[in-house]
Amino acid sequence: MNSSAPAGRIVVKVGGAALNTPEVAGDLWQTLAGTAAEADLIVVHGGGVLVDKRLADAGRSTHRVGGLRVTPREDIGLIADVLAGDVNRMLVGLLKARGVEALGMGVADAGLCVCEQLPDLGRTGTALPGNASSIHELLATGTTPVVHCIGAGADGEPLNINADAAAIAVANTVGADRLVLLSDVSGVLDDDGDRVPSLDADSIDALTSSGVLHSGMIPKAAAAAAFNGSSGAVIGSWQDAAAILGGAVGVGTRVLREARRRPAATT
Repeated sequence: MNSSAPAGRIVVKVGGAALNTPEVAGDLWQTLAGTAAEADLIVVHGGGVLVDKRLADAGRSTHRVGGLRVTPREDIGLIADVLAGDVNRMLVGLLKARGVEALGMGVADAGLCVCEQLPDLGRTGTALPGNASSIHELLATGTTPVVHCIGAGADGEPLNINADAAAIAVANTVGADRLVLLSDVSGVLDDDGDRVPSLDADSIDALTSSGVLHSGMIPKAAAAAAFNGSSGAVIGSWQDAAAILGGAVGVGTRVLREARRRPAATT
């Protein structure tokens, strides 16, 4: 990690091939370990491709609407096993192996976020800011929370929360200074496949309407636009994590703070 990287409280959401083949992403885990040594780090993770594979192995199909997974009730247990179990334990282990005191937890544990079921998507939900006490206590002891995205609805039953929506809710709950959303792409890409350097609310709407923003990038951009932190949000590749967290310019897509006109409830 760049030694000039600013300290503060940072939420990093990890997804994509870094989770599918963690052995190829060693630099990422070392970057996160360096960040945890210099700042209050909270890691939020997805794992959608691993979920897709597990569902396919079980003879189950995968459907998405607007970039959000449709979660039939009969699939939520398997999905929870992957995200709250396999992936969360793996990330905790990867960080501990690099000297980080990491602890796995869920997006709704100790009231961290309030989870609400979304209509017409089965057991899929969204997350709203909740109670930061548990995170503050962990950070005060030098512990890095590693947050999975299985929550619980008002009925007490599990909900599958989109990881980007979870990351924004966690970031706003804890008053994070920075939000970094990492996946397999270098940022938001235009029609020519070139990285868009920055976005605001109007350009997010325009790119969504034109179809440039599609699939999983729709909730990702909406999440970034709803972040309240002082340093704004960045969407980028996990391969560029060191540069992004080191404060480099010209890496990833930065979502301008002026874009934050959407309430977190819409993510």
